[in-house]
Amino acid sequence: ISCTFPKLMADEKMESGEVRASLVISESKPPPARPTNIFERLFQPCLGELVGTTFFVFIGCVSVIENVESTGRFQPALVHGLAVAVMVACMAEISGSHFNPPFTIGIYLCGGMEMSMVAPYIASQLVGGVLGAAMAMTSSENFAKAHGAAFALLQPDDEVAGAVFGEVAMTCLVTMVVLLGAVNAKTRSPLVPFMVGCTVVINILAGGDVSGTCLNPARAFGPAVVSNYWVRHWVYWMGPITGGLIAAALVRLLLGDRKMRLIFK
Repeated sequence: ISCTFPKLMADEKMESGEVRASLVISESKPPPARPTNIFERLFQPCLGELVGTTFFVFIGCVSVIENVESTGRFQPALVHGLAVAVMVACMAEISGSHFNPPFTIGIYLCGGMEMSMVAPYIASQLVGGVLGAAMAMTSSENFAKAHGAAFALLQPDDEVAGAVFGEVAMTCLVTMVVLLGAVNAKTRSPLVPFMVGCTVVINILAGGDVSGTCLNPARAFGPAVVSNYWVRHWVYWMGPITGGLIAAALVRLLLGDRKMRLIFK
């Protein structure tokens, strides 16, 4: 009996050890992923961009149209930043949460997406911008007064050069945050929604009187279509796209990791 009991204990330990080992092995082997279909590869990401851009532009336009003068730039800055952070966090695993043509172009140039998806993404963003601006018609009087939240800040011609430079610089900054925080492997961070949202808030607070701080052609295009206000609209395409290209060049040539960089490897 004295010999049998330790043996039984040893057998039980061996069995429990085998069970524990099998559990560890089963946990370390996730079930094989189901291959994606055309809906998940093409249509769902575009719908994510459409829905995300729609609600971002809607929230942004309402914050401008219904802005209380005493709050100054703080209200639209906070609203745009929080809207970006929330939508980026929600849609990241569906579309990548671009919602902005310069982001899409920059992410493609840095190897973060296929070329075949660039045009569908940008088209979805522009349609979302129009839908969001149309949804923002909360008050006809305030809507007309604010030109539907279109960027009507620039009046004298001598303000245009400064506005273009402001859009280039500020879009370069926020695009660089996106590329380094979400695409570049060495600097990738789970805090990227918070980082992008904070960058938007900072840009609007700092540059709101310079250009209106658009940073996004879809955000400018939607209100321009709905309110039919096209005065100096080109500024909000030329500036952000140029800023996005500069950010992509900085990351691709100098700031990216060894896999990302094209030179100095």
